[in-house]
Amino acid sequence: MKALRRFTVRPQLPESLLPLGALIRNLRWSWHPASQDLFADIDRPLWERFEGDPLKLLGAVSVARLEELARDHHFLDRMHGLAGDLNSYLSEPRWYQHQIEIAPDGVVMPSSIAYFSMEFGVSEVLPIYSGGLGILAGDHLKSASDLGVPIIGVGLLYRYGYFWQSLSADGWQQEHYPAHDPQGLPIERVLGADGEQLSVSVPMPGGRELTARIWQANVGRVPLLLLDADNESNDDELRSTTDRLYGGDQDHRIKQEILLGVGGVRAVNAFCEATGHALPEVFHMNEGHAGFLGLERIRSLIASDGLTCNEAVSAVRAGTVFTTHTPVPAGIDRFPVDLVRHYLDGDHEGTSRLLPGLQVDDVIAFGAEDDPSRFNMAHMGLRLAQRANGVAKLHGVVSREMFAGLYPGFEPEEVPIGSVTNGVHLPSWAAREMYDVAGDMSDWQDLASASEWPAAGRVSAERLWELRQTLRGRLVTMARSAVKQSWLLRGSSSAELGWTETILDPEILTIGFARRVSTYKRLTLMLRDPARLKAILLNPDRPVQIVIAGKAHPADEYGKRFMQEMVRFADDAGIRHRIAFLPDYDMGMASVLCAGADVWLNNPIRPQEASGTSGMKAALNGSLNLSISDGWWDELYDGQDGWSIPTADGIADEHRRDDLEASALYELIEQRVAPLFYNRGAQDRPDGWVEKVRHTLSYLGPRVQATRMVRDYVTGYYSPAATFSRATTSDLTVAKSLSAWKDTVREAWPRIRVTSVDTSGIGQEPSLGNVMTVRAYVDLGGLEPEDVEVQAVTGRVDATEQLHEVTTMPMTFVGNGDGYRYEAQLPLTRSGAVGYTVRVLPRHELLASAAELGLVTTA
Repeated sequence: MKALRRFTVRPQLPESLLPLGALIRNLRWSWHPASQDLFADIDRPLWERFEGDPLKLLGAVSVARLEELARDHHFLDRMHGLAGDLNSYLSEPRWYQHQIEIAPDGVVMPSSIAYFSMEFGVSEVLPIYSGGLGILAGDHLKSASDLGVPIIGVGLLYRYGYFWQSLSADGWQQEHYPAHDPQGLPIERVLGADGEQLSVSVPMPGGRELTARIWQANVGRVPLLLLDADNESNDDELRSTTDRLYGGDQDHRIKQEILLGVGGVRAVNAFCEATGHALPEVFHMNEGHAGFLGLERIRSLIASDGLTCNEAVSAVRAGTVFTTHTPVPAGIDRFPVDLVRHYLDGDHEGTSRLLPGLQVDDVIAFGAEDDPSRFNMAHMGLRLAQRANGVAKLHGVVSREMFAGLYPGFEPEEVPIGSVTNGVHLPSWAAREMYDVAGDMSDWQDLASASEWPAAGRVSAERLWELRQTLRGRLVTMARSAVKQSWLLRGSSSAELGWTETILDPEILTIGFARRVSTYKRLTLMLRDPARLKAILLNPDRPVQIVIAGKAHPADEYGKRFMQEMVRFADDAGIRHRIAFLPDYDMGMASVLCAGADVWLNNPIRPQEASGTSGMKAALNGSLNLSISDGWWDELYDGQDGWSIPTADGIADEHRRDDLEASALYELIEQRVAPLFYNRGAQDRPDGWVEKVRHTLSYLGPRVQATRMVRDYVTGYYSPAATFSRATTSDLTVAKSLSAWKDTVREAWPRIRVTSVDTSGIGQEPSLGNVMTVRAYVDLGGLEPEDVEVQAVTGRVDATEQLHEVTTMPMTFVGNGDGYRYEAQLPLTRSGAVGYTVRVLPRHELLASAAELGLVTTA
């Protein structure tokens, strides 16, 4: 008989074991080995059965065992020691607090930052993530906690989470959605002053209200607020808003994003009021999914402070950061405009009922794009955030080109989108054995903040090779078990699966490939020449084995076909001992796979990989990357930390491109990778390989960490955003003045003209070293000189008179004459065809970029 609904009864701990509950309720244990060891010692078989979930462990352990532990002084001493360590971790000053102490005058460190994301991959015991975006968000929170950065995370609590995956008999992906009871998760209710669980409501069309309860996961020092619509106050349709991550149609998706953005801001305010936590000065949108948060903040300022919409936009933009993770337009959330209008729910005067005080047409304009029928969430994110970034240097370049249309008149390199290269959380992804390599630290968490790992150069080659063999052996053991379980689910019997006990070999060169299965990631590139791949796998002298994992989005039929093709190839009895597909890829599997692979393969279509952090996780464990030069690898490959797969750039025929790049991949494995691995010295150790491992650890180790990433956000984005936010919100007359200035500038801009330009100082034959004086006369259209910056622009000029490799120099206002006169001295520093022009840009101390308003006038 099937249960209608399920619920979890949490165990009652003996009084002497109460600190155990506090240790479990804070997810810091998920990256703290000593805490994990304590939980495992409660009941090791149950710990392994529940795959390291301490809450499930406590729900299953016998009362007799708990009473026994309550009398075990050694266990109690360990527990109290860890409880004290956690208290110190949560309360003592860390990197961020020291930064506040040494910050120069004028540098603002925000008292609080709100970080909004559709998914968070903190631990597999909290199943609210699907892949890279969520893992990155989880690592962001964990690293912020390690550094003491005062972040509040904001997301949704999904009843069914993302699916767990199995395979059918013919290798087709099967999705399963088990329900998750909040009481069975490491979260707790957020309570108000009346002792009741806090909730927020968001207006829906038809006079309905979408109500969501607020739960809190403690991620070290970081509170992660999760909104849950699965409650009786909602009708069935609204109740399903938080049922599945990335499930349903666009109507379902927009309700989720409205709840995340609008409801999330309201949840943060309620949480801060109830707990006394500092209100955020900076709001960080992790992708366009969170874009509605800007609208809710604008609505709030209009309602509470009487600002106009434009004035509120100026105040909100100052403290908002937007991170884009997609390098292709197809990856952006775009909703039909009519659907957005439906949920904005305008009245007869065009004012939104969802966001009172905002005109529906004004909101639609924030998401406008070339197609007037679509509402672009990334465009809204960029228009409502003063600071934006991609997630790798190359991705920053791609993003500036992709969004250049929002800044007409500016070159792509001037588009105000920077980059912060992603990173991964070392304690979550580095095997314990690797801490010794990184350095002999009194506190292993200090490794997360280390700028160098000099100890890696002192570890013996023997020890490094021993570590790599240990991790590879662990992967083989896990893979054998996973493959057997997969075949059982596909309909085989144990009696016919004896072969799974001997697949893979702990002594053989092992390549790992695991990620979301989508077209651009090219899971099946290695299958372009199946015969050649089989020859590589079965080479009698230098054999290779490949371990593969990944999930396709439930609606991605192409991704499922790619996966089925790979599974069928791996099913071949002649090679299945050399290649394995592991279903249900999650964080637990990833930690073993990334650590155990000798080589981490990544072969996306360049430049469609925004960052690709799985290779970073592998690098933290001494795995060498074999990758297309894309994402983070494009900037951190140095020739000694792996191999770069040549790309067939410029080839229009995608099939020929794939053939060429697959051939390059095969050749690298055959001619360079496998020979280096099997070139053994006297102790049967590949010393050349080991030295590459050593270099990878010492060079990449500090650079691929999420603590480096979070520090970059703090110094390059959060601190400047807080500075501007305080300037515009501590005294709202500043926001009003800034908005009025923008209105004045926009009104005057069509009248601005560069009336004339002349030069002197270079003679009849310009040569290197000459100094050219450029003079420009400008009609400012009613603006004042302090409102603009006039620039001389020089660069190489092509046959169509277009400038390239440009440099700019501010011109000096020298007085009135026939218009406002400006001058600049330009040294001639390059030979060949050189050109110049003069342009005018808006200037204000509260503009983060001259391109921010998208206004420019060129001579």
